[in-house]
Amino acid sequence: MVKHILVPLDGSAPAEAALPAAALLAARCGARVTLLHIIERDAPATIHGARHLREQGEATAYLDEIHRRSFPADTKVACHVHEAAAADVARGIVEHEGELAPDLIVMCAHGRRGFHEKIFGRIAQQVVGLGSVPVLLIRPPATGAAPFECRTILVPEDGQPEHEIGLQVATGLARATGAKLELLFVVPTAATLGGTDALTKQLLPSATRIMLDLAERGAREHLQQHVSALVGGTSSPALQAAAHVLRGEPAREVCAAAERLAADLVVLATHGKAGSSAFWSGSVAAKIIRDCPRPLLLVAAK
Repeated sequence: MVKHILVPLDGSAPAEAALPAAALLAARCGARVTLLHIIERDAPATIHGARHLREQGEATAYLDEIHRRSFPADTKVACHVHEAAAADVARGIVEHEGELAPDLIVMCAHGRRGFHEKIFGRIAQQVVGLGSVPVLLIRPPATGAAPFECRTILVPEDGQPEHEIGLQVATGLARATGAKLELLFVVPTAATLGGTDALTKQLLPSATRIMLDLAERGAREHLQQHVSALVGGTSSPALQAAAHVLRGEPAREVCAAAERLAADLVVLATHGKAGSSAFWSGSVAAKIIRDCPRPLLLVAAK
């Protein structure tokens, strides 16, 4: 269950796209919220067309205004300005994980360039890679403010025990929000295999087809066990859950399923501790984050 939500803000409109999600989850989970601004060393005068907050007084006034404007009166909201100028804002946010002890960070995936660079070179990606607290990434809308709902949660699975933490977090959110869980397992086709599997496909095509068919059967059994446990569990409230097994390129199929199911949230377990370049390079998560416009909750794999 989410009890404390941290929302880093830099004073810009794109960063404020994270606020509807923070407000809804705080209300549904009964969580308190901390609005955070870290003063950046040698910061530019403007950021994303807005005045950059470079002094404690203006940053405090801004966070107070956001508190009044974006959250109901009964939501417990604290405002925190890190006064000492930081050269590395992302590291500063992660350091506040220890100081403020949030169990969820909600932030907008934005930066100084296009959306690809926004994710892969800027603060949101670095926070995921450096920290251990789940990070909910919200893509800023093209125009206006986008409402946030949590009615359908898509959880891609791959059968690896260390990635089950993603389903655990998604289950907690589903219990708090009443969302339906859509579990998805994508089994590659022979055409989409890569690495050593691609070589095996060329040398042993018949064995590869059998292997993939067995993998699909195992995926169906794996997901059905989860669905049975979720739907038939004795804990309250009751959960809604469904299983989907697809064949194809994993990242492409996950993104397509997110659109087809109108997922309000996609939960991914990732290996952020491997370092920023290893975390993204060639990974399924990287491709999903690059291509999926839906909100993404990234959870550090054990």
